[in-house]
Amino acid sequence: MSEGAYQRLWDSSHVTLQELLDKEQPLLEPVPDRERQSFQYKLSSLYLYYLGLMRRLDTVYDQMVQPQKRRLLRRLLDGVAGRVLELKDELVRADLSECHCLDKALQDLKLTPVELEVPIPKYFLLEQSIVLKERELLLLEILRRIEPVSSEESFPEMHRTEAIILLQRAERARQGRLRAKFMREIRKEEERDQKIREAGKDKFTQNQAATSIQKVWKGYLQWRRTQQDRQAEMEFIGMLPSPRKQGLSPRKQELSATACQGSLVAMADVRRLHQLEKEEEFQRAISQAYASLLETEGPDMKERMKEQIRQWFIECHALTGRFPDYPDEATGGSYLIFADKTPEQVRMELELQVQEKKKDQEKNKEGENEKKKEKKKIGKEDKTKKGEADTMLKIMPSKFIPVINAGHEEYIKRWKNGQGRAHPDQSFDLETLREEKRKEVEVEIRIQVDELMRQELKNLRLAVDREEGRTLKTPKKKSGKKTGKRKEKDLTPDRPLDSLFEELVVFGILRKNQAVALKDYVGDGLYLGSILNLANKLPMPSLFDIRQNLALYAILRLGSPDIHSMAPLIRSILLVGPSGMGKKMLVNAVCTETGANLFDLSPSNLQGKYPGKTGVQMMMHMVFKVARLLQPSVIWIGNAEKTFYKKVPKEEREMDPKRIKKDLTKALRLLGPGDRVMLIGTTDRPQLAEMKGLCRTYERILLIPRPDYASRYVLWKHMIETQGVQVTKSLDISALAKVSDGYTPSHILQATQSVLTERRLLQLLKRPLVASEFLGHLARLDPVYKEEEDSLKDWYFKTPLGKKRMQLNKDQFEAEEARQAKDKKKRK
Repeated sequence: MSEGAYQRLWDSSHVTLQELLDKEQPLLEPVPDRERQSFQYKLSSLYLYYLGLMRRLDTVYDQMVQPQKRRLLRRLLDGVAGRVLELKDELVRADLSECHCLDKALQDLKLTPVELEVPIPKYFLLEQSIVLKERELLLLEILRRIEPVSSEESFPEMHRTEAIILLQRAERARQGRLRAKFMREIRKEEERDQKIREAGKDKFTQNQAATSIQKVWKGYLQWRRTQQDRQAEMEFIGMLPSPRKQGLSPRKQELSATACQGSLVAMADVRRLHQLEKEEEFQRAISQAYASLLETEGPDMKERMKEQIRQWFIECHALTGRFPDYPDEATGGSYLIFADKTPEQVRMELELQVQEKKKDQEKNKEGENEKKKEKKKIGKEDKTKKGEADTMLKIMPSKFIPVINAGHEEYIKRWKNGQGRAHPDQSFDLETLREEKRKEVEVEIRIQVDELMRQELKNLRLAVDREEGRTLKTPKKKSGKKTGKRKEKDLTPDRPLDSLFEELVVFGILRKNQAVALKDYVGDGLYLGSILNLANKLPMPSLFDIRQNLALYAILRLGSPDIHSMAPLIRSILLVGPSGMGKKMLVNAVCTETGANLFDLSPSNLQGKYPGKTGVQMMMHMVFKVARLLQPSVIWIGNAEKTFYKKVPKEEREMDPKRIKKDLTKALRLLGPGDRVMLIGTTDRPQLAEMKGLCRTYERILLIPRPDYASRYVLWKHMIETQGVQVTKSLDISALAKVSDGYTPSHILQATQSVLTERRLLQLLKRPLVASEFLGHLARLDPVYKEEEDSLKDWYFKTPLGKKRMQLNKDQFEAEEARQAKDKKKRK
């Protein structure tokens, strides 16, 4: 795409943005609880539109070259991403569920399921690529230093005689296989010759031979025509790949797939290099413009400010008979003087402030008596208001809408009317840059002028009023309720960050995560959720829903400091599901997509490390300190139920899995907006933990049930294709998906790897792959039984959000029964 195409995409995005901003206002009005479904539908539609807008803005920001446009696009992209997170939070409050049924909204808006995918902004990794490489090199260097690779351990020694005997045995086996193959071919030739000799005894007439040949040939032609029609039909509905790809080997298929994207990737990389060049030019222009304005316009600004302040001194002295107090820097300094106020207005404001203080004191005395009387009335009114408020639905005020509005207005004023097209080479706009820098120059000069004019005011008082000077009263901070978060005592004030980093690596707490993309967590969505809701059945989340929630709750928040500081705060997530569902893979995917550090606080990993109470305090302090300094960071606790055991098993008492419980909850409370540190726990046995402590520590609990039919179908197809096998009509994946009910993605991966060995891959051309080959390997694995999954579901519906969802479903069911009963009475 050219620069003009990205500009048009940006323009169309702002048209959509204006429509979305117009739709935001009606949702702020309260809605009765009986209209919950329509309210959820409006939220879902808005959420889907914002997702599409975020995808387009990410594309434009990634490829736009002009530096000033990119700064505006970055603010808009972060604002829209933050609004997506806010709407997700509203959907959770409305649905009382972490996963939502958006199939009806998708169908009505004529969108494809692809539109549900949460886009991860590309700048998360691109803008910190250098830092990530340096950190990875440091980690590898420390690991290499503490774990030297020795050839003795990796390659065990063998005596020379044993090695010769082993080679001789292998060579004799190879010669035997060749001899056997040669003799098999000779035997087949002899059998073929014998069959020809025996067939020559029964002679056909010429007509009989022609008829038999025609039958065979016509049957073959009809069979081939039927196969071609079937092939065309399957290709048309998307159930088989195109014929151009079918004849290619797996390696050639990969090359053809990558070659199609090669040119696009190359063009994108060229544009990113062009971005860096323009950004360097822009940074040089910023410093030059600042220096130029400071040199050319700075003296005039300084003199103009001095004259204005002196005039203010004289006018105030003429009206009040004395010189005014100079505004303190904390209250804005000379900004108060430059606010276009006359000395009379300033005097009137001061007098009004004195009068208001007296009135407030009188009102406070009268108000104390009235408050006692009103408390009784308010108590009764509050009860009725609370009852009404509980049945009303509305969205909370957004923190990101003002940011989006400001960016949209800036686009309309500056870039909409073709000003961006005035620079075809995508260079910056110098006039706009000078205007922005002029404000910064004014701020710097104002600080200098304030210092000079304070001294001049002191001299004027000495010369005119014979006054030594008045001390300025600084506003006292109100001592009452504590504001802000508590500060953590630094237990390692003298140790540098490198030392703490190395110690955590040496003890195995800070480790390198596996490079896994979130898209590798394969699974399909739930497309019948609305129908299940209408039937008062609780739809279970799909693997696609879990992937989306991780993108929303973890990746978008950890990837950008601006989004994290304003989005609804989430400090911790708990992933609950059977073993083999890919919980640890999701943790690694979060680290990969955001470039986060991975800290392992699993009970098994902490055994024997930092013993004693002080040792645990020191460890937790070091982990959270390094995590904050090297943001973003993910703190992972595997087998999270062990930290909150109801009763510690005898075999695990030596491990002492509950020793970090208190310090963990304290450290989590200290995390606030801007601290891109997230705790992610994984467990497959949450029933063993105390419900109260677990739910208090983990703010979001995501249940991962075993995959449904659609997800199993996608998993089988994806895992077979990743092994380099092209799926053909001889392989019935639908049958595999049905048979593998109850098996996890890990089981499917094991079966695929067991069947598709290197030898089997070489035989694919002669012997196509069939579904029955996988059944034997699946039979050796233990599936997730229904009792185990039901146990996890029962536990989940005892969590705070699960209880609310069950109550909502119960209320809806009772309301539906009451409605049906009324209908029957009317009919009678």
